[in-house]
Amino acid sequence: MAAKGIREVVLTGIHLSSYGVDDRKAGSFLELKGRPLLELLTAANAVEGIERIRLGSLEPRIITEEFVAHLAALPKVCPHFHLSLQSGCDETLRRMNRHYTSEQYLEGVHILRRYYENPAITTDIIVGFPGETEEEFAETLAFAETAAFAQIHVFKYSRRKGTVADKMPEQLSEQEKAGRSDRLLAVTEQLSETYRRQFIGQVTQVLLEEMTEIDGENYVIGYTSRYVRVAVPIGADGTFEKGAVVFVKLEKQGPHDVLLGHFAE
Repeated sequence: MAAKGIREVVLTGIHLSSYGVDDRKAGSFLELKGRPLLELLTAANAVEGIERIRLGSLEPRIITEEFVAHLAALPKVCPHFHLSLQSGCDETLRRMNRHYTSEQYLEGVHILRRYYENPAITTDIIVGFPGETEEEFAETLAFAETAAFAQIHVFKYSRRKGTVADKMPEQLSEQEKAGRSDRLLAVTEQLSETYRRQFIGQVTQVLLEEMTEIDGENYVIGYTSRYVRVAVPIGADGTFEKGAVVFVKLEKQGPHDVLLGHFAE
């Protein structure tokens, strides 16, 4: 991939934290402390030409002091971590059969912030899980604010036949789920804008991906290592080098989830 000019790779999987745990005799990813994944990342970090390594969704319990210390020693790993939460309420997490608490999750967030400056912490949250009360949902809203997520993927609980959750009492109506989704999305938008705005005025590296038009002007869209979306004007001819990593001065909030900037001299 590096030989073809690709500069950023994303490692992803159904359970990325269990990479290398092919034999049950080897133990779980917790017993192995994520070492197989760290070995893979170390090898990828050594590949000449690859400038960024981004991780897909990680199981929150893999985020320990030891794991993150090793991770932070690999300069190509992007400071962007997607830790699946699902709910900020411990009682809801218990019903979901999640094997961590909100307190344990938050400790992982604190560890990442000790080793990385302003890392992007992103997550998934399901609203309207069977039995979720208004009070429990309020706990999730409060937790999202406390964790100060850079982005939240919001999902309404979808009932599926044959699952344990399908047989649970107190199924919420579609109207209730939609209302909670809208409320969490509003919080998400506010948190995301707050996270982006702290980078205004800074010069940072952006990997250029595609062209778009904003207010009749040609822009190239790219992402920072923290997965902040950036748009830079490129003139009438619309030419740019796709995949190039360039320095950009971030100037102001643009439309939707974009920061606007100019190529730094």
